[in-house]
Amino acid sequence: MDFRISADDRVGSQPAKGRKPQAKAHGGKGRTSRVEPTMGHSVGVFVDDERSGGGSPNGPGGKPPRAPRRGKAQPKKPRRSRAGGFLMGLLWWGFVACLWGGIAVIGVIVYFGAQLPSSNTWAIPDRPPNIRILAADGSLISNRGQTGGEAVTYRELPYYVPAAIIASEDRRYMNHFGVDPIGLISVALESVQAGDVTRGASTITQQVAKNLFLTPDQTLGRKVQEAILAVWLEQNYTKEEILELYMNRVHFGSGTTGIEAAAQTYFGISARNLSLGQAAMLAGILPAPSAYNPKSHPDRAIERQRLALAAMAREGYITTEEAQAAQIDPSQSVRTRVAGSEDYVADWVESLMTAYIGEIESDVVVQTTIDFKMQKDAEFIVKEMVASEGPKRGFNQGALVAMDVDGTVRAMVGGVDYQASQYNRAVTAKRQPGSTFKPFVYLAAMEKGYTPDTLAEDAQFEYNGWSPRNASGKYAGTVTLRQGLAYSLNTITARLAIDVTPQAVIDVATRMGISSALTAVPSIALGTQEVNLLELTSAYAPFANGGFGVIPNVITRIEAKDGTELYQSSDAGPGRVIAPNILAEMNDMLKTAVEVGTGKGANLGGWDFAGKTGTTQDAKDALFVGYTSAMVTGVWLGNDDATKTTLSGGNVPAAIWSEFMTKAHAGKQIAAIPGGSYEGQLVAQQMLDPATGQVAIDPATGQPMTQYIDAGTGQPVQTTTDPATGQLLRLDPATGQYVPATATAAANQPIQTGEMVDPNTGMPVGQQIDPATGMPIGNTGGMLVDANGVQIDPATGMPVGQVVGAGQAIDPVTGYPLQGQTNGVGPAPIDANTGLPMTLVVDPATGQQVWVPSAAAQPPAPLGQPVPIENERSQRTLMDLIFGGQQN
Repeated sequence: MDFRISADDRVGSQPAKGRKPQAKAHGGKGRTSRVEPTMGHSVGVFVDDERSGGGSPNGPGGKPPRAPRRGKAQPKKPRRSRAGGFLMGLLWWGFVACLWGGIAVIGVIVYFGAQLPSSNTWAIPDRPPNIRILAADGSLISNRGQTGGEAVTYRELPYYVPAAIIASEDRRYMNHFGVDPIGLISVALESVQAGDVTRGASTITQQVAKNLFLTPDQTLGRKVQEAILAVWLEQNYTKEEILELYMNRVHFGSGTTGIEAAAQTYFGISARNLSLGQAAMLAGILPAPSAYNPKSHPDRAIERQRLALAAMAREGYITTEEAQAAQIDPSQSVRTRVAGSEDYVADWVESLMTAYIGEIESDVVVQTTIDFKMQKDAEFIVKEMVASEGPKRGFNQGALVAMDVDGTVRAMVGGVDYQASQYNRAVTAKRQPGSTFKPFVYLAAMEKGYTPDTLAEDAQFEYNGWSPRNASGKYAGTVTLRQGLAYSLNTITARLAIDVTPQAVIDVATRMGISSALTAVPSIALGTQEVNLLELTSAYAPFANGGFGVIPNVITRIEAKDGTELYQSSDAGPGRVIAPNILAEMNDMLKTAVEVGTGKGANLGGWDFAGKTGTTQDAKDALFVGYTSAMVTGVWLGNDDATKTTLSGGNVPAAIWSEFMTKAHAGKQIAAIPGGSYEGQLVAQQMLDPATGQVAIDPATGQPMTQYIDAGTGQPVQTTTDPATGQLLRLDPATGQYVPATATAAANQPIQTGEMVDPNTGMPVGQQIDPATGMPIGNTGGMLVDANGVQIDPATGMPVGQVVGAGQAIDPVTGYPLQGQTNGVGPAPIDANTGLPMTLVVDPATGQQVWVPSAAAQPPAPLGQPVPIENERSQRTLMDLIFGGQQN
């Protein structure tokens, strides 16, 4: 705007007389340009000095000048300086920009906020349930579930735990409203100066909002929604509650979620017991859990701990001296918890939970059967043996399962290093059991009628294109089945499997506890089909507990966190799976295996024990499964990739078994394996009239006369029947009193062999015994019956059909005279197991007739193979001369 000011416009000025008219503005001589005011310069004294000589005072236009308005004229205000105007403009436009920016921000908030569900539906989602797994003594084994640890309350933690998190993550946490504007501005300035984003600006509340409700996408919409939810959280929950949510749901690395899981994983303690230094280290993990956790990057973890402690001191939570005292020296290593073998147990327990209680909806506590001391002993022994023997013998892995004879699992090692490999080689892995499977073949044979003293030919043969070989390449010729199992002779086991049929072997193995699918082929005899160590070990338990099947069990009780019972284990099981007399035969053979056979490397001072070794082709797997009357333990060694080793079941696996079982049995009362021998058991035998060779008949009852002998000593035992109860009593030579006959027989019923004895000598009739060897040296006539009631021809030593006395047939099972089937009790029932008619016999204890299963007059012959059957007892050490106990 142009300004033109004359002297007449001044306040109080008078018109000059004789004034000349002003010069025209368009120029001419003596004309001058008008003066433009500039910013910062006064124009108050600016005067136009052009005048007109003698011209009309009315000016060029002839109009007279306006009269001054007295008292109203105002001096012209000075114009603002240019600098002041710029600042005001800047402020103005800044205000306008803020206004429009605020409108835009509100629009963005409204837009992205509208994409959220209605606020009246917002609620804190439930934390994933935790599975707290305890040992038998109540000590913590591990936590399982999506979080890896239970939730803890704010009040349960030491004051410096939340303080460390606040000082490290959000120092204005206690003062902001969910979003920290100061923090946002600070981060923005730092990022501008650095040319990149230097750090995050999310508050603890925002992080909780993100973790609870949103995806981790780094987008504008997600950040806006995060801020909205953070404000909502602050309006509905206290600072303590929000911080508690954060500590229990934030990720700390190594698969841990929450402060409790982190404390257990890194330090092996509860978060309730964290030290100041440990709390600071956990707080330091949070910005980058994978990069700062002490297991993966201990050096970074130490530096982050130092920063966290310094922040705590700066904020006044601790003193500088406390911060310095809690720091870990960078030259020292971070002592963190090493995952132990008990984590294999925890994984197994977790996998069973759905089957036990269905879908888990809240925290549960699981009580297990694990003996924590045994568990750590087993872990240490396996680790040490693999470390010392592995490099020499070419293996790097091992597994162990130990259980009570009722199937209660006490220890399980699934590998040498859980932290390096979580693959459970005791439960998940299936490997060939090798010769540890052979007892099931022999059991099927014993049930068919064979005995430990049956003779068989150890020689190469071929059956339908299959030709089994002994591992040593040596063959012994005629041996007993006892020796065949003890020295793990493949040809003998193969002949038996062919004879009893592979399907019968499968049936026996399944009944004993093998749950893996098996195929009925002859090679099953040599343990070529895969099973896991847990089921293999449990399948040996019936040998140790008196013949009863077991179901391996690790969980005794499951309850909710409030104590509500969700599951309680029971003692139910498959029941008896081995007859007592068959059990005695099997234990006899399996004891030989550890006394002189392939398992003689195992030892357990003072305890009666038995077991079997196993070594697969190229020694890819080496096993030993053994038992006492108290415990069954199985050991496996090998490589995950099934590469060749120089192991055998009788060396390192047997050594691990011995060392572990020695520790596990410390303090236990020594006891014999039930049914492991005939000692203390009564054998019912009929008496013969020495004059006629006929069965002696009691003139009072008209029934065959019987007597009992002690199977262990061969001496007659004086017995009587309790007239009140009908119970059989025996005379105790120590006290001279009659006691129940089963009191010293380990709850086994008397074994009725039918073998005839001379009532005067207690020796078999017609059989002479060499006192030096205890072996039969000849026969003088009469009838011989073996321990299973099979009659033996005294001339040939071979089983024969026999008719005694006046056409009286003898039952080959019991040795009693067969009773007529038309005695008023109806036709003989059919034995469901054999399909044969049952036989009616007289119970010597009660004198009553009872039906018993029938049996063939002689054991069956093998399929197409010469397996001679005789009754001569062989010396147990015979095979040492041939094999030296070096079989598998």
